Amino acid sequence: MTLLIIAIVTGLVFWALRLMDRALVSQEFSLMLAGFLVASAAAAMVGVYFLMSDYMVYMNQSRFLFQEQSTSGFVILDDQLSSEPFSSPEPSNINIASLLK
Repeated sequence: MTLLIIAIVTGLVFWALRLMDRALVSQEFSLMLAGFLVASAAAAMVGVYFLMSDYMVYMNQSRFLFQEQSTSGFVILDDQLSSEPFSSPEPSNINIASLLK
């Protein structure tokens, strides 16, 4: 995946340089603007790639952290509370000893 992104960004940079070269030769502002926009797209693609790679590392670490917590004895209260029938929605009816098993 990284090689594909590098190839696309390299192609965009090469295309932007060709557009800007043609703009200098023919003295056209529109080609210079197009080259700048293509170069900006390449830079934005690299920026998004780095942001998403950091985000994916963060999500993987938090997933592993959550798995370690859930298997180390932490009680997930939603599962315990939803399995017990309540006679009334008052918090005084919750059996705390059964939650700490």
